[in-house]
Amino acid sequence: MEKRKCVFAGSFDPPTTGHEKVVLNCLKIFDEVVVAVMINPDKSPCFSEKERVSLLKTLFSGEKRVKIRSFCGAAVDLLEEENTPFYVRGIRNTIDFEYENANFFANKKLKSDIVTVYLPAEQPDLHISSSLVKNSIKFKKDYTEYIPGKIREELNKILESKNV
Repeated sequence: MEKRKCVFAGSFDPPTTGHEKVVLNCLKIFDEVVVAVMINPDKSPCFSEKERVSLLKTLFSGEKRVKIRSFCGAAVDLLEEENTPFYVRGIRNTIDFEYENANFFANKKLKSDIVTVYLPAEQPDLHISSSLVKNSIKFKKDYTEYIPGKIREELNKILESKNV
């Protein structure tokens, strides 16, 4: 039987409890989950590619079915490289759905066999986003409930090294 593999890609700037839950739900459906930090040369993330990859590797350490990597390019090219049609997207609200659905139609034209899987957030997590975490850090507000416990220490060390 062929293993089912999916790709879950995003900026993960930084990874949140919402991201963690998407991956854990993917593991209920797929044999392998490729979590890809997408690099957009036109954006200036708060955390470097190396820091985001490291945080994700720490978060999913011990989970042999999760592969962490980074990628610069189109998601359809990443799917081709990973040899899977399954592209997972986390959805929090109708705004996310509209955005992801527009991307779905564009991606479908580029890769006709793409299978996009939308995983909705649980109601208590609808407000969690990397932007919320970054704003909480910026304004020196507590953000710990939005960051998985396994990466809080590492994230704090990164922030200390940046004098944040």
